[in-house]
Amino acid sequence: MNLNINTKLISSLEKVFPNSEPAALPRPVKFSLLKDDIAAFQLAVRVEPEFFLARLDAEITVDSPLADLISIRRVDLSPVRLAAINPSDGDYISDQPGMYPDLLRPAEDGKFHIMCRQWNSFWIEVESTPDTKAGSYPVVFTVTGTVPFANEKVSVTISTEVTIVNAILPKQTLKRTEWFHADCIADYYHVEPLSEEHWQLVEEQVKLAGRRGINMLLTPIFTPPLDTAVGGERTTMQLMDVTVEKGVYAFGFDNLRRWIEMGQRCGIEYFEMAHLYTQWGAAHCPKIMATVDGEYKRIFGWEDDSNGARYRGFLNAMLPALTKFLEEMGLKDKTVFHISDEPTSAHLELYKEVRDQVADLLKGWVVMDALSDYRYYTEGVCELPVVATNHVTPFLEGKRPEEFWVYYCVSQGYEVSNRFMAMPSYRNRIIAEQLYKYQVKGFLQWGYNFYNSQYSLKHLDPFANTDSDGGFPAGDAFAVYPGDGGKPWSSIRLEVFWEAMCDLRAFNLLESLAGRDFVMGLIESEGEVTFFEYPRNADYHLKLRRRVNEEIAKRI
Repeated sequence: MNLNINTKLISSLEKVFPNSEPAALPRPVKFSLLKDDIAAFQLAVRVEPEFFLARLDAEITVDSPLADLISIRRVDLSPVRLAAINPSDGDYISDQPGMYPDLLRPAEDGKFHIMCRQWNSFWIEVESTPDTKAGSYPVVFTVTGTVPFANEKVSVTISTEVTIVNAILPKQTLKRTEWFHADCIADYYHVEPLSEEHWQLVEEQVKLAGRRGINMLLTPIFTPPLDTAVGGERTTMQLMDVTVEKGVYAFGFDNLRRWIEMGQRCGIEYFEMAHLYTQWGAAHCPKIMATVDGEYKRIFGWEDDSNGARYRGFLNAMLPALTKFLEEMGLKDKTVFHISDEPTSAHLELYKEVRDQVADLLKGWVVMDALSDYRYYTEGVCELPVVATNHVTPFLEGKRPEEFWVYYCVSQGYEVSNRFMAMPSYRNRIIAEQLYKYQVKGFLQWGYNFYNSQYSLKHLDPFANTDSDGGFPAGDAFAVYPGDGGKPWSSIRLEVFWEAMCDLRAFNLLESLAGRDFVMGLIESEGEVTFFEYPRNADYHLKLRRRVNEEIAKRI
């Protein structure tokens, strides 16, 4: 029986669709990376049987001195119902629904499924360590399929070369958070929040976050008042124990201590406390649970005004206890607080009022919020605004915080960088050049693992629904999938963003060797790079990173 297996090596920035032949990388195919770095690419495979066969079970093996540093995952298609909300700027793969490559699925019992008569893709990562020995190494991939009913094996090999440059990437200095929704993990796996099983599931996802450059963790001291319908509730996820005896508050921090220690084990350096007031205006109180004279119940929520005397009394008791605990944990310079997410110009006065009522309680602590109205900063209402990438111009042209942060989410779908499934991957990776040029110190994205519908009206299966039930473009709400056995499965989008983080570290290393102007000359070799204008092709990134590695190697 004849079974033809065709293979080619392609860029990590190409998204492979079953019915479109992907472009192979120019031969000879070579990759380079530094120590403590990553090089990612894809192995595209097409099986053409001369008999009826829908699917081939195959093994993909690696023969290389670097084999222990190489991982292989299958790129699976995810359903995209809502590709884009904004009018398409022409820089989407498509603005139409369909099946898009995104999910990175591990092998099952050492084997992968290869669908016949269509292109399949496998995500290859070479991940070096600080101790990896420099040099050039051959890498040979062998794809072996077993022909059904014939007990025959068919194999094909494809080779490349990987060079490890004798330089270690410096530590990531960018502060980066993608909001972590621990309640969604409990909801998806149907476990009790803060049960031992839940703690294990949470730690697995935090571990992946830490490995992929997320070094700040949203911390639910009480259930974060994010993307919740007015009058609605999310599953309770509250680390801080609150008791009320005869009107007197007391607080317990055992779960919060466990959360912090878990995060630090997983590579988290910074912690952001859940918002003190509701989203989109700070008009109400978050959901807070307490044991009141022996009865466990909700003591604050949508029915409570944010500027009410009762909530002020709670904050006057809670914040000193919390900040004392955080100081004892050595986190005074590693913690940020939030007032309210995404207030607009219409909310300026109320935001100022509630900010003032906690100003003395949080004196000396960093308070930051995602907001884009320039007046919040110029009028001193918010000392550390996190600005949407399509609203940065006033901050870049005028006064801005020394520690400047940016973010993107659902609304940043026109011209600027983002990570929607329907966008080409170069639009994800360009964030590195933009952060470097404008010397941005922090980056925020709201959805690491949000598996709810918009406004949290219901819980969803992210394998089947990638757009929060029609609320956001596919991919906006989460970057990891809740995999089998409690293991998180990554996505193309998370890995490409990690490539960008490694690019940023490489830019910083080259700057220390050759100067900032030299690095900017390389970055803008094809024209000026801004948040709105940049090279719209994958080849730009491949050439730039190769050149950066070469220049580092020369100077080392």
